[in-house]
Amino acid sequence: MSILRCLVAGVVLLTAGCAAQTAGPRPVASESGVPGVVASPVGPGPAVSLAPAAKGKGWSQADIPVFPPAPVPERVVGPGEPGEVIYLKQVPTQQKVAFITIDDGYVKHKEAAGLLAAAHVPVTLFLTTDAVKEDPDYFRPLIDAGAVVEAHTISHPELRGKSYAFQKHQICGSADQLGKWYTRRPVLFRPPFGDKDETTLRAAHDCGMTAAFMWKETVNKGKVRYQEGHRVQPGDIILMHFRTSFVEDFLAALRAIRKAGLTPALLEDYVAG
Repeated sequence: MSILRCLVAGVVLLTAGCAAQTAGPRPVASESGVPGVVASPVGPGPAVSLAPAAKGKGWSQADIPVFPPAPVPERVVGPGEPGEVIYLKQVPTQQKVAFITIDDGYVKHKEAAGLLAAAHVPVTLFLTTDAVKEDPDYFRPLIDAGAVVEAHTISHPELRGKSYAFQKHQICGSADQLGKWYTRRPVLFRPPFGDKDETTLRAAHDCGMTAAFMWKETVNKGKVRYQEGHRVQPGDIILMHFRTSFVEDFLAALRAIRKAGLTPALLEDYVAG
């Protein structure tokens, strides 16, 4: 009988151990507030953390370059010709800074706000109101993270060659609507495709814009493309879009700026009001 009791006790212990292991690890909140995982309660062992990808993120803090502090900005972009705004693809500064600008707003990537907040860098959003109107609230966390909203027309048409009335409607209309959504009316403008004519610059001026901008580098699918050379230069304006590749593009822009020994700065800080 003693042998039988021992066998039964062993089966009971084995069953209890399997049940405890089947229950799995217990989720807890880490110090950062992000859910993590501790060891199984069946015995001592190291804690196991979920990888960023397992948390639904396509990036981690280690992916974000660290930059030195930005210099005190200098307002170097002045007015254009009388009755027109100035049009630039590069800010005329020797400070070791570059500018990230993000256009349109059609694709609303779920990780954009979190990534921007984690990076702690300023960006300028040239938004198309037709791309924003279905979900203006999407962009509020980006603004809270340091983004500034500027104008990029109502419907993203080709402006060059169009009438003054058409161009003014597109520019003024977008600035007015963005001002209603986000309390600040834009003062900078980017024409769709970077295309413009004298009528564009005049209409932008009459809509209250102080400057219009093109770009020196573009980013798409995680690759930076240069108009000149192979390195971001001081004052360069970098263009990316709200695309499905937002995470890869934003990180690529940051790495290109860091590789050049520059720091991201806010475009608006360099434009005289």
